[in-house]
Amino acid sequence: MTAHNTSARTALSVNVNKVALVRNTRHLGIPSVARAATLCLEAGAQGITIHPRPDERHIRATDVDELAALMKDWPQAEFNIEGNPTQNLMDFIRRTRPQQATFVPDSEDQFTSDHGWTFPQDAERLKPLIEECRSLGVRVSLFMDPVPQQMAAARAVGADRVELYTEPFAAAWGTAETPAQLQIYATAAQAALDAGLGVNAGHDLNRDNLAAFVAHVPGLLEVSIGHALIADALELGYAATVRAYQQCIDDGMAARTARTAQG
Repeated sequence: MTAHNTSARTALSVNVNKVALVRNTRHLGIPSVARAATLCLEAGAQGITIHPRPDERHIRATDVDELAALMKDWPQAEFNIEGNPTQNLMDFIRRTRPQQATFVPDSEDQFTSDHGWTFPQDAERLKPLIEECRSLGVRVSLFMDPVPQQMAAARAVGADRVELYTEPFAAAWGTAETPAQLQIYATAAQAALDAGLGVNAGHDLNRDNLAAFVAHVPGLLEVSIGHALIADALELGYAATVRAYQQCIDDGMAARTARTAQG
């Protein structure tokens, strides 16, 4: 069983899909996805995430190769490629060997990720793909709904981590349902930790809700944030935005430490 440092600071991985989406509306090559990634890394982001869909609506195959080459200049940072391994994802993984592959059960025409894998239904098709990734030295994270009973099954199929799908929490933010949602995610994360999994999270996390999520979810190793962060960067710039999100993480870590000390 893999040991995970549950007191480690939560890392920020910036998803640059939306930079590519804007670029793809013209044929000028701007804004540059590689330049955006570089500015985020220079500002202190711990990783870059991309989700190259088969229709190339945002990230293109050429972006994957360009970013893989770029990330070699940032050995302290992590390259995370996410997508459905039954579509085009495995070709990218075999070619670039990122530090992490996040398996997401999207259909080819899906607007955005909106649910996680389920077990035992998905176990048979995932297991050999996970084994191949691990043979390549690539860590595998499975995109999962916050269902505690599913975590041991994710570990049994060979996953190293789970990425908790956080849209339900984000949708409830600022309402009377917020405390209940935080408890749901805290319970799911603890179940993952108990199963020997690392815990990531992503989808609709932003500057308003991130600190509270970090504070309440145990062992959170990484958050992957794209839409909100890139939207903020349009107003603040990449560097200031990354620093703002890192501050949210620091605030959440401090609150978690204080909560732990209080018992």
